[in-house]
Amino acid sequence: MPRRRRRQQGLERVLGTPALFATAYGNVGSSIYYALGVTAAFALGLTPIVFVVAGVIFVATSLTYTEGTVRYPEAGGSSSFARHAFNELVSFGAAWAQMLNYIITIAISAFFVPHYLSVFWEPLRENPWDIVGGAVVIAILVGINIVGVREAASLNVLLAVIDFATQLLLVLLGFALVFSPETLVDNVELGVAPTWNQFLLAIPIGMIAYTGLETISNLAEETRDPPRDVPRAYVWVAAAVFAIYLTLPVIALSALPVEQVGGEFQTLLGLPPEEGGYQNDPILGVIENLGIEQGALLDGLEIYVGILAATILFVATNAGVIGASRITYSMATYRQLPEVFRRLHPRFKTPWLSLLVFAGLISILTLLPGETTFLGTMYSFGAMLSFTIAHAAIVALRYRRGDEEMVFRARPNLRVKGVDWPLFAIVGGLATGAAWLVVVVQEEGTRWAGLGWLALGFAGYAIYRRRVLKVPLTATVRAPVMVLGPSLTVEYRTIVVPVVRTAESEEALVAAARLAAERGSRVAVVHVIEVPLDLPLDVQLPDAEAEADEILDQSTAFVEGYGIRAVGRLLRARAAGPEIVAEADRRNAELVILGAPRPKVARGPIFGRTVDYVLKHSASRVLIAAGRRAA
Repeated sequence: MPRRRRRQQGLERVLGTPALFATAYGNVGSSIYYALGVTAAFALGLTPIVFVVAGVIFVATSLTYTEGTVRYPEAGGSSSFARHAFNELVSFGAAWAQMLNYIITIAISAFFVPHYLSVFWEPLRENPWDIVGGAVVIAILVGINIVGVREAASLNVLLAVIDFATQLLLVLLGFALVFSPETLVDNVELGVAPTWNQFLLAIPIGMIAYTGLETISNLAEETRDPPRDVPRAYVWVAAAVFAIYLTLPVIALSALPVEQVGGEFQTLLGLPPEEGGYQNDPILGVIENLGIEQGALLDGLEIYVGILAATILFVATNAGVIGASRITYSMATYRQLPEVFRRLHPRFKTPWLSLLVFAGLISILTLLPGETTFLGTMYSFGAMLSFTIAHAAIVALRYRRGDEEMVFRARPNLRVKGVDWPLFAIVGGLATGAAWLVVVVQEEGTRWAGLGWLALGFAGYAIYRRRVLKVPLTATVRAPVMVLGPSLTVEYRTIVVPVVRTAESEEALVAAARLAAERGSRVAVVHVIEVPLDLPLDVQLPDAEAEADEILDQSTAFVEGYGIRAVGRLLRARAAGPEIVAEADRRNAELVILGAPRPKVARGPIFGRTVDYVLKHSASRVLIAAGRRAA
């Protein structure tokens, strides 16, 4: 039987398929409000075809994320897959690329909010007011998330439904009023409008339409039934997205056809506002060119879509802010970033520094040039790299751990020499890898900015790992998870407390008893007898066993004095650390509490060999009672 994997975080599992779909579609579906114009600037009349090709890649990638998320229902997406398939260095590369995705998502979503609100004030369509408006949106949402105001899940579901219904209505109106197969054919002149280079570059840019794919993966730990809910959510999102992205571009190019102006082919759909185009508010451009007469109906429709689009993009920006803070916290937990980025605000209990730096400062700096095309290509750079690593991880896991029991296996597969090779991951990985190379080769500004981002990240990672932590670049090292007290909304059903005759061990026992009394938890008190290698493991050690029995009896009696269920367990092992970790796994414990004095010298293990091993390898949360000498 394969070793049972446990959740590393104690997040509350409350989300079902509708909530996952609403959250994901709120992110993916919102992308049409800016992706349509950015893609049309390159693809021209082939924009619908580009969205189809990008959609096929999206389906392959969603299958990869579905299998990986069900297999490892933990936050992180491609970073988590890479950690299990390869090592921590590759996991960092995926996480750093994801971080870029979130930053660009925040910047581009916020940038388009004022453009759709320009139905109320025209200057919001142009610089500098669109940049100022976008920066204000980011600042507001960062502040809200630092304070810790929560989104209403029901509101997200409602907005997702309204958004999809509105987009579907536009499609139906478009087919009734402006759809023209002849115009669509005339829009295309292969090799000229667009050129082949433009077409190839448009495909990775078109992937921006599918921003938010990793949302479901990042919520896996909070999902009630991942093997059931995660695949369903991906299927629902894929179906809804395809329904819109296969039809709305057709309507848009029927209403705003490709024209030759001054020897150049262009469509108003892809031109910036200073040239009279609708690149920054393409859906409003479609509405204005549906052939509806000027009047109350057209004005009302524009206001409605403007408000809805701005609201949806506001929510999508917030999702990016949350995603950036989550990935930062995860990276700091696995020692990919300095631990300061996982410190919580003393009052609000939110990762305030990660929100300020990554979701706030860097996103606003990225926004300042006000270049929509640059934002689109930068997103493609990060997304294609992250997706490629995810695909490669699934292929590697199938090859290396193909004999593991799996509750979900995505299809199609090709069985060769006893291995079910995932065709979706192989094809998807080749496609996203090629798309990434196209962006790197063709877009000079994006090339140097993207490679600079990677170089900065890997350099910082290497310095932090080598100079500060003094651990290998490829080793998985987790930071200890701090317990904040009764206010932390984590359920501890079982707490494991290793005990010995020390003052620090007594402190650990007191902490376990008090926490268990608050949460109604069970406490497992364990004592490990370390047997030397030159003796058999079952050797009789009467003195050690008698002392262990006395310690366990006293400890369990103390815990039961708090009115709590307690059980004592005597264990034998060569080393206490691995046995404590194994016992916590056997009992499905959410928390391990250890007592350990901190050494006066700064060399060697921080708390000692046993405690340091538990900190690095335990799948449970770990609390250290370190006595007065602890920092």
